[in-house]
Amino acid sequence: MHVLISGAGIAGPTLAHRLSRLGIRSTVVERSDGRRGGGGPIDLRGRTVELAGRMGILNEVEAVRTHTEGVSFVDADGRTVLAVDPAVSGDLELERDDLVRILHDATRNDVEYVFDDSIRALAQDDAGVDVEFERGAPRRFDLVLGADGLHSTVRRLVFGPESSFARYLGLYSASVGVDPGLGRENRGVLHQEPGRTAGVYSYRGKAAAFFAFRPREFPGDLRETAQQKKLVTEAYAGMGWQVPKLLAELEAAEGIYADAVSQIHLPSWSAGRVALLGDAAYCASFLTGMGTSLAMLGADALAEGLATGDHRAAFARYEEAFRPEVTRHQAGIDESAARVVLPHAVEHAI
Repeated sequence: MHVLISGAGIAGPTLAHRLSRLGIRSTVVERSDGRRGGGGPIDLRGRTVELAGRMGILNEVEAVRTHTEGVSFVDADGRTVLAVDPAVSGDLELERDDLVRILHDATRNDVEYVFDDSIRALAQDDAGVDVEFERGAPRRFDLVLGADGLHSTVRRLVFGPESSFARYLGLYSASVGVDPGLGRENRGVLHQEPGRTAGVYSYRGKAAAFFAFRPREFPGDLRETAQQKKLVTEAYAGMGWQVPKLLAELEAAEGIYADAVSQIHLPSWSAGRVALLGDAAYCASFLTGMGTSLAMLGADALAEGLATGDHRAAFARYEEAFRPEVTRHQAGIDESAARVVLPHAVEHAI
């Protein structure tokens, strides 16, 4: 069996790793011209830590883990008005870039990576899938597996337009690397006003600015960095604390990690010889804190099914086993629940 995986973020390389250990050949195609970077700290929660151990990457993850000691809410003058320290748990936090690097390094000798390309068209029959690429020559695969994120190309080509499955939660978020001097080592520092939050998370000598706000209207899918920067800058005009410094860093950055906060709800995660996983299939949004874990656990569940060699049974088993967990984490997260990120914390603390 030879499968094509679209997307070299977290779900795609995790799936490629699991498949290679089962003797299944995979090719990973990625639109970016290298490993997909961006984003701040992410978490491996619950069973995902055990999965990292089975994959042989746990030591590397622990070596680069961050140690966020808590979150401080500050007023416009930077004075702490509320401090929240997390309960002790077995979760592992690390920078998203580090996890992407670790997964790529663990698979690059066993998996074919094709960067700077994307799927343009798919045509499947009873025996396989013919794939046309934006740049490369056409190829044929036994299966195509879409791990290409919230704005999945595979999902659009096979299942239909994103608007049919996306549930916008009323928020837009962005993050960008900033001067560590703007934060407090091993803490998150947040300043909030009604409808907008700005903050800095600092870890291992690095820092990432975080923005979450309610746009006046749905911004749509802004792919151009200049458009993303403009939206964020306008949304935070006039905000105090050190927001002007954060916006200056945002403007100077080559790229940022930004998107509308949405969930994906699909009636089925597969169609014929094509299946989806990760955010492409069941984005839960960062509000759940489970995006990375669901991506990796879903990849593991799908790989286990494919070990039988029967893709129909594998896709059915994957969905039957994993959809209840996805549903549990997506449940209760709607537009009103987005207030978790945007309360006027100073007001509540007083």
